[in-house]
Amino acid sequence: QVQLVESGGRLVQAGGSLRLSCAASGRTLRTYAMGWFRRPPGKEREFVAVITWSGAVYYRDSVKGRFTISRDNAKNTVDLQMSSLSSEDAAVYYCAASGIAHLDGTYYYNEVKYDYWGQGTQVTVSS
Repeated sequence: QVQLVESGGRLVQAGGSLRLSCAASGRTLRTYAMGWFRRPPGKEREFVAVITWSGAVYYRDSVKGRFTISRDNAKNTVDLQMSSLSSEDAAVYYCAASGIAHLDGTYYYNEVKYDYWGQGTQVTVSS
């Protein structure tokens, strides 16, 4: 069993930056693909970014160049560095872990491919 706990969400001004962190316990994440998803107000949860066990990264188009996902296997953490935030980035952000190894990173765009989820952390962007 893997427990995931997100942190770092807060109120930030438009154009600002924020770093989210996801800490895992119960099992090493070394062999897991780790993803970040978000649920904007009134919308469905959507894929944001994923980093595979090999370190390959994939992003949704709207965050490319602004968000960076990284992992520290020694600390069992995965981070999401976000910059140039806008109101469209406001959401509850979730960390997720997938134990399935797949060569095509787009495989992880679908939330059903994930085995474990955190409770989420709220990111609010003020204009």
